[in-house]
Amino acid sequence: MEKVLIFDTTLRDGEQAAGGMLNIEEKLEIARQLDKLGVDIIEAGFPISSTGDFEAVQRIAKEVRRPIICALCHAQAQAVDAAWEAIKDAEHPRIHVFLASSDIHLLHQLRKSREEVLERARDMVARAKAHTEDVEFSPMDATRSAPEFLYQVLEATIEAGATTINIPDTVGYAVPQEFGDLIEGILHNVPNIHKAVLSVHCHNDLGLAVANSLEAVRRGARQVECTINGIGERAGNAAMEEIVMALDTRKDRYHLTTDIDTTQIYKTSRLVSELTGFPVQPNKAVVGANAFRHESGIHQDGVIKAPVTFEIMDPRRVGVPASVLTLGKLSGRHAFRDRLAELGYTLDDAAFARAFAAFKELADKKKEVTDRDIESLVAQELRTSSEIFHLEHMQVSCGSHTVPTATVKLKGPGGEMLIQAAMGDGPVDAVYRAIDSLVGLPNKLVEFTIKSVTGGIDAIGEVLVRIESEGRTFAGRGASTDIILASAKAYLNALNRLAVAVKAAESD
Repeated sequence: MEKVLIFDTTLRDGEQAAGGMLNIEEKLEIARQLDKLGVDIIEAGFPISSTGDFEAVQRIAKEVRRPIICALCHAQAQAVDAAWEAIKDAEHPRIHVFLASSDIHLLHQLRKSREEVLERARDMVARAKAHTEDVEFSPMDATRSAPEFLYQVLEATIEAGATTINIPDTVGYAVPQEFGDLIEGILHNVPNIHKAVLSVHCHNDLGLAVANSLEAVRRGARQVECTINGIGERAGNAAMEEIVMALDTRKDRYHLTTDIDTTQIYKTSRLVSELTGFPVQPNKAVVGANAFRHESGIHQDGVIKAPVTFEIMDPRRVGVPASVLTLGKLSGRHAFRDRLAELGYTLDDAAFARAFAAFKELADKKKEVTDRDIESLVAQELRTSSEIFHLEHMQVSCGSHTVPTATVKLKGPGGEMLIQAAMGDGPVDAVYRAIDSLVGLPNKLVEFTIKSVTGGIDAIGEVLVRIESEGRTFAGRGASTDIILASAKAYLNALNRLAVAVKAAESD
C-alpha cells in the first residue's frame, strides 16, 4: 500500500486556537510525544512571529531528530531567513512558505495583482531553496482561488524548487466532492506536479475537515496536514487521530497506510489537551471519553458476546487500556507503576515518588482509584514540576451567614514563604484575591469551569480557568477531591504560565 505522510501542525496552527498558549518547555514535550507517535513532519512554529516562537522552533530542531522539522514563513525575505535560522540545526529541516492566491485575498488583504503574487511566490520559494532542499509552498485560500491562476502559481513554485505543494482550505469553505475535484484538477493541469508531494490542509468551519482530507488522499494527495484533537484557528483543523484511524480501519476503501504508532494516540491526545487547556469533548471520535462506552442494553449485550458487533476499532489499538483496573489504599508501588506503564506514562524516580504519595493520599479518601483518577494525578504532577509559585497551604472559612475568608501560603520564586488573607464574594473568590495579592500579576479571569473526573460523591473535581493579560490568554488546570483546592491549583497553574511569559518578555 502507498504511504500517506502525516504533517502535524499542532504546535503551529493548533496553538493559534484562541487561548491555546504554550511555553517552550510544553512545546518541546509535545514535540517529543509527536516523535513517539511517529508523525513524519512536525511544523514546530512560525519563527518570525515572536522571539518565543523562534526559540521554541530552534529547541525542537536541535532536540527532536527523527522527523522533519518544519518552520512556517510568509513570503517575505526576512521571514524566510528567520525560518532557516530557527531550523538550520535540524537533522531534516523544511521551510514552509505561504502566500495567498485567491482574488478575495489579493484585493482586500495583499492589494497586489496576480502577476505580483506570482513573482513573489517564485522568488521566496527560490530564496528558501537556497537554504535547504526541502521546501513546501502553500497558496493560501486555495479553495476560493481561480483554478487557472492556482495552476500557474503551483507550476512556478515547483520550478523554483518547491518539493511539497500544499493545498489549504484556509477558511473551511470546500465540500468533499468539490475539494476532490480540485485535487484531481491540479494533478491533471500542473505539468510538473509529479516533482512534488501533493499535500492538503483543511479547516473545520463546516465540520468537513476530515472528510475533505480523506477525499483528497483518495484522489491522489499523499500528505495530510492535521492537528491532535483537531485544535486550531476558529473551528479547528482536521483531527489527526480521525484521519489515521479512518485510513487504518478502512484499508479496504483507501488502500493507504501511515507510519503512525496508533497505540500512542490516546496518550498524545491527553497530553495536548492537558497542556493547551482544551478539554476533549466526551463524544469526540477515537479519543473521547465515550468513544468506547456502551449504554444501550442491546449494544452492551453485543459487545459482551463479540466486540466486533458494535466496535469497529479495538480500543487498545489507539492506546486505551485493555482493562479498567481499580486500585485502592492497599495497592503497592509496583501495581501503581505497572498501571502507569499501561496508561502510557513514564516518570523519573522523583516524579514517581510524588505521584505515588498523591495516589496514597487519594486512596485514603476514595475506596477505588480509577484510570481517570490516575491520569489526573499524573497531569497534576506534570503541572507542578516546574512551578514558579507553589501552593503550600490554604484555609477557607465560609457559610450562609459568614463572610468568605481565605488564608493562602505560597512558596515564591526564591523559596521564600508568602502568606496573605483575603475576603471575597465566595470561597473561590476569596482564595483568588489572596493569591493575586501575593503573586502581583494583573489579569482578568475570563473562564472558570468545574467537572468531575469520575462519578460518585468522592470523585476528583477538575477545574479549568483562563486568564487574560495584555491581550494574551493563559489556561490553567487543577484537580482535587476538594473543588476549592482544585480551583486554587488551576488559578496558580495559569498564573505560573503568565509568570513564565512575563519573565521571557523581560529577558528579550
